[in-house]
Amino acid sequence: MNIRATIRRGLLVGLVVLFIFVLGVTTLTGSIVQGWFKLDSGAAGAWLLLCGLALWNGATTVRRAACHSWKAALWNGLLAGAVPGLVVAAYTLATGALIAAGAPLREWLVQLTPEAIGLLTLGRPPLAAAGLLWAALAAAGLVGGLLGEWGARRHWGESIRRRGQAGRAAIVALPVVQKSVAFKYTRYILIGVGVVLLVIAPLFLGQYWTYTLGLVGIYVILGVGLNVVVGLAGLLDLGYVAFFAIGAYTVALLTAPTPHGIMMSFWLALPIGVALAATAGVLLGIPVLRMRGDYLAIVTLGFGEIIRILSTSDVLTTFTGGPRGVRNVGSPTLLGLDLSNYFYHLILLAIVLVVVLSTRLQNSRVGRAWMAMRDDEDVAQAMGIHVLKYKLLAFAIGASFAGLGGVLFASRNLFTGPDDHILLVSINVLCLVIVGGMGSIPGVVLGALVLKGLPEVLRELKDYRMLAFGTLLVVMMILRPEGLWPSKRRSLELRADDEAAAKPQPPTGAGP
Repeated sequence: MNIRATIRRGLLVGLVVLFIFVLGVTTLTGSIVQGWFKLDSGAAGAWLLLCGLALWNGATTVRRAACHSWKAALWNGLLAGAVPGLVVAAYTLATGALIAAGAPLREWLVQLTPEAIGLLTLGRPPLAAAGLLWAALAAAGLVGGLLGEWGARRHWGESIRRRGQAGRAAIVALPVVQKSVAFKYTRYILIGVGVVLLVIAPLFLGQYWTYTLGLVGIYVILGVGLNVVVGLAGLLDLGYVAFFAIGAYTVALLTAPTPHGIMMSFWLALPIGVALAATAGVLLGIPVLRMRGDYLAIVTLGFGEIIRILSTSDVLTTFTGGPRGVRNVGSPTLLGLDLSNYFYHLILLAIVLVVVLSTRLQNSRVGRAWMAMRDDEDVAQAMGIHVLKYKLLAFAIGASFAGLGGVLFASRNLFTGPDDHILLVSINVLCLVIVGGMGSIPGVVLGALVLKGLPEVLRELKDYRMLAFGTLLVVMMILRPEGLWPSKRRSLELRADDEAAAKPQPPTGAGP
């Protein structure tokens, strides 16, 4: 057996276990299991999570090693569970020693509460708890290894693969017309079911979760707009929040009673906010879009900070409201009916609008020009593409989508201020585009759910959100650089690059 690979994999699993422990995931799992199964202690849920990871590592290690013998499977599984157990045991001993020495652990790790430590130690001394943890994880890895070998002998994986290949072969054997009709109707049915579930979701969800889904929807709008700029045109924009702020402040200043008292209708302020954001995108793009890469990112970052500083400036307080922001932003009405209680559905309509527009643009000549620029700007220009014009168009469309998101955000919250338009908003939107898959609209939706919806579900992780973002980005770049739901073109490009890098190169100076 490959002992080095097994140890390396076990150390990685052990580090993952420590990471989820310091984030408080074990505490959350323990409370969930305690509530569901009416247990007196939440330690069962925490231990179930840790032993489950060790069992999974033992099974996958044996399957990857292709042991072909029970003895090798036993040792691989035992080692796959014992190595993470040693990591966790060492961490438990170190934590116990620091607590005994009076170290202020809560100042370093907020989730390292006495309750969290008690879930793992079960009230025992650190040495006994470390030994018990090591034994439990080693046993779980051993069981996982034996289960993995048993599954390999039963040929479960080959059976599943054969069934999948047979199903794909049956689809391929269909005539072209039948295949297109079958895929089209299946896709339409799934989309229809999803839309119906989203529309009726507020009937089953409370006010808080409806608000959370609305926030995710606004970030979907922002992500689709940034996907046009970054994912299709290949322009790294770190000041995207500026256009979001322009849309929000436009609707706020035009519809709020203070500071100007214009009190314009929401439906009139909406296109003005979108148009001003698009105009700002064009005006910013004219002088800076001749730059590329990091230089463009720095310039757009500076533009975003300029907008934020202007919104907090005392000089412009009489115009923008200053640090206090603008309150009592107007809400939409239709035929005398106040639509503030139906803002969730208004956001859904906006998502449908931007998704349809983005899809049509992506599949048009404009979209093909953007993707050509993204792949190689010099070659695209040599082929006759007016690079500056298409860059300006991408910036204008992305900015207009951001302005639409800002209008909806300010009107729904009845308030907007400088704290709503900080650099972190741009980073969040860029992260969801990268994690979901650049150039992929379904990937943007999935990225928004993961990065904006999941933290609301796991409120225990709010103190380590940036740490979780950084770790997720590192893992994504290593394991799945194309994203969670990548576009087909992006996947093929990355796969071709990997194959070209893996192909052996002829020695320099070799003769024919």
